Amino acid sequence: MAMFDLSLDELRDYRPQVAEPEDFDDFWTASIEEARSAGSAAGVEVTKIDNKLAVIDTYDVTFPGFGGTPVKAWLHLPAGATGPLPTVVQYHGYSGGRGFPHSFTQWAQAGWAHWVMDTRGQGWSSGGSSETPDLAPEAGINHVPGFMTSGLEDPKHYYYRRVYLDAVRLLDAVRGHATTDPSKIIVTGGSQGGGITIAAAGLAPAAGIDLLGAAPDVPFLCHFQRALQITGRNPYGEITNYLAGWRDRVDVAYRTLSYFDGVNLGKRARAATLFSVGLMDPVCPPSTVYAAYNFYGGDADVTKSINVYSHNEHEGGGVYQTAAQLDWFGELFA
Repeated sequence: MAMFDLSLDELRDYRPQVAEPEDFDDFWTASIEEARSAGSAAGVEVTKIDNKLAVIDTYDVTFPGFGGTPVKAWLHLPAGATGPLPTVVQYHGYSGGRGFPHSFTQWAQAGWAHWVMDTRGQGWSSGGSSETPDLAPEAGINHVPGFMTSGLEDPKHYYYRRVYLDAVRLLDAVRGHATTDPSKIIVTGGSQGGGITIAAAGLAPAAGIDLLGAAPDVPFLCHFQRALQITGRNPYGEITNYLAGWRDRVDVAYRTLSYFDGVNLGKRARAATLFSVGLMDPVCPPSTVYAAYNFYGGDADVTKSINVYSHNEHEGGGVYQTAAQLDWFGELFA
């Protein structure tokens, strides 16, 4: 894939006009209150399991997500650790889930508590011993195969409202757990997980949650309108296919998406951030990533940086970015 988007100099200055609803903050404040009303921290179940690993202890977690839906997660700890520990909360890319207990343990290997959230209704690419169904009644409304258009006609019914609020509810559970130092929480994820990371960081202030850092890699779910204009690749392509059929719903769809855009959510984030971008990425085009990055933190004095991988597609920095995160997380936790 050749470079197809703006030049790097243009990307660094790219601050597009992204529609933001007037009731954006009221919508999310009410949504957080609604999510919390459906389940308390007392409903969190944490059970130690045999993960077949000698140096990591793993706990099977069930917490009340949006609407009270039981959402699964893993909690990985360095073997024998009791806490409180610096904590990393991880969200997954599109089609991924928490997987097997041995699938994602690198942050616990570094000596930190590591929570891995399942993504409701997804997980088909990672498999595992269990899954989190999307039990919301709105999930049955007709949509293009996939999740990008589920409930697209109404922001209250849109799929990512449930997912973003699951992410907030997991942070509630994490902060209340004995293994976590609540002053040292970092959220991270790649692609869809990067988009959820931005959403978690953006919603945290409204939820009364202080995050130390946010590390979105090649984030998805940013600057939707630009993405649909310059890439036909899925998952964004699901929205294009939907609107190709439902020709009269374009304005409604874009209004709904504006509530979930990483550009708008990232403006409200206050945690330090480390982004990454692949300049040849056809799945999450670099201009959509830079739009979120350039607006991240709004007018606040937020520490932020972005690692640029000039000849990479959606894989981004891969292990290079992991190495950078290990250094960055360690510096923040110290």
